Amino acid sequence: MTQIGIVREGPEEARVAATPATVQSLRKLGYEVAVETGAGERSSYPDDEYRQAGAEIVGQAEAWSRPVVLKINPPSDAEIAALADNATLIALLSPALKPELVEKLAQRGITALALDAVPRISRAQSMDVLSSMANISGYRAVVEAAHEFGRFFTGQVTAAGKVPPAKVLVAGAGVAGLAAIGAASSLGAIVRATDPRPEVADQVSSIGGTYIPVDVEVEKSTDGYAKATSADYDRRAAEIYTEQAADVDIIVTTAQIPGRAAPRLITASDVALMKPGSVIVDMAAAQGGNVEGSVAGERVVTDNGVIILGYTDLASRLSTQASQLYGTNVANLVELLTPNKDGALTIDFDDVVQRSVTVVRDGEVTWPPPPVQVAAAPSPAAPAAEPAVAAEKKTMSAGKKVGLIVAGIAALFLVNLFAPAPLPQHFTVLMLSVVIGFYVIGKVHHALHTPLMSVTNAISGVIIVGAMLQITDGNPVVQVIAAVAVLLASINIFGGFAVTRRMLSMFTKGGQK
Repeated sequence: MTQIGIVREGPEEARVAATPATVQSLRKLGYEVAVETGAGERSSYPDDEYRQAGAEIVGQAEAWSRPVVLKINPPSDAEIAALADNATLIALLSPALKPELVEKLAQRGITALALDAVPRISRAQSMDVLSSMANISGYRAVVEAAHEFGRFFTGQVTAAGKVPPAKVLVAGAGVAGLAAIGAASSLGAIVRATDPRPEVADQVSSIGGTYIPVDVEVEKSTDGYAKATSADYDRRAAEIYTEQAADVDIIVTTAQIPGRAAPRLITASDVALMKPGSVIVDMAAAQGGNVEGSVAGERVVTDNGVIILGYTDLASRLSTQASQLYGTNVANLVELLTPNKDGALTIDFDDVVQRSVTVVRDGEVTWPPPPVQVAAAPSPAAPAAEPAVAAEKKTMSAGKKVGLIVAGIAALFLVNLFAPAPLPQHFTVLMLSVVIGFYVIGKVHHALHTPLMSVTNAISGVIIVGAMLQITDGNPVVQVIAAVAVLLASINIFGGFAVTRRMLSMFTKGGQK
């Protein structure tokens, strides 16, 4: 049975690579787990909780000597030396930016898996640490900006005067950017966003932001990550950033390109245009920064009173939640590497996920992996050679529509003229209900028809109550119509609940909601 060591991170990191809950998941896969003393203290996971989860609490040297070691940040030279021979290290290694680290790991003859190299494919989403941490970082970036801004995000009208809403610009609409947009929008700010991928416009608008397009042709992403942009795009984007800097109160930049330094988006002249008290959060500060003047890990105040935050530990500032998500991602990867659930970790290079994350295997450098092509947006379908005639929608001619309307009016007139009371009254109500129902339901998008079941069930309930009252009427015709109404409305109600139940079952897992 393979032993896994969970080590304590350095003083600058509050997260831990496994929580008590994920320790239980690892043990179910057949592993023995040892946790370094105090590894989870800064994430509010005391040693006693790890013991209750079945882990052994050990010293630093013993945790690092296990055959498999889980951690978060890249190891130092001393930590690499502490690894056992032929050990397997799973951590964030940044192999594209730190080739010297990959060489040092290879010289030790170990196997190293980089969690930040998980490909952006559907099957690997449960192991995508970068997305999990970016989501937390984007949210925390807005929290930090709100703390520094010192004013309302949402607009208010009070007896003391009117407070305008804050204006926020988010540069980059990836996972971190969308999290920042959602957080700022939920706080009531006016949020705008830019991104070189026009396909994200719908995602931005769906969470309350406004997408600002850069009307320049760009290369579409094929691996889920943003690509380097063209000179024409950069020129037009720079103009937009200058315009927005003079107008907004807060800027959050998230633009990063895997394996390269972060692109410069906001210049010193743009910062100089911002109002005193404005805030910029540069989430790419660790990769060189999107903002001129930002310093990794530091808070900088410019001469004109603009605050630039280059914090590189945003996810670590929500250490409990971040550790939970990180640990779950790691546990999912270990599960993939343990197909027989026997505590034996194996790497299959025929699996695209395992091949992508393995940067060193038994001392041999295997980075970079073969490219994984993943389109961020579906390619447009090729036009059919001969469109099917049957697919054409047949529309009713104007003459037929007018004829049906005249026939309906004539029928209503004849009923009101010759039918005995109170049938004309009921028939008029029926006709008006049909017309109103047609236009109300007809204007609802097809995608909303099923959620409309709850509303139609309520309407059908009203119909049943009304029809049951009419059954006691002395007129046999009214009694028959009322009985038919009760029958049809009952069918609609039971059918609606049946469809709703089937829909809800699609969102349950393992028989539990």
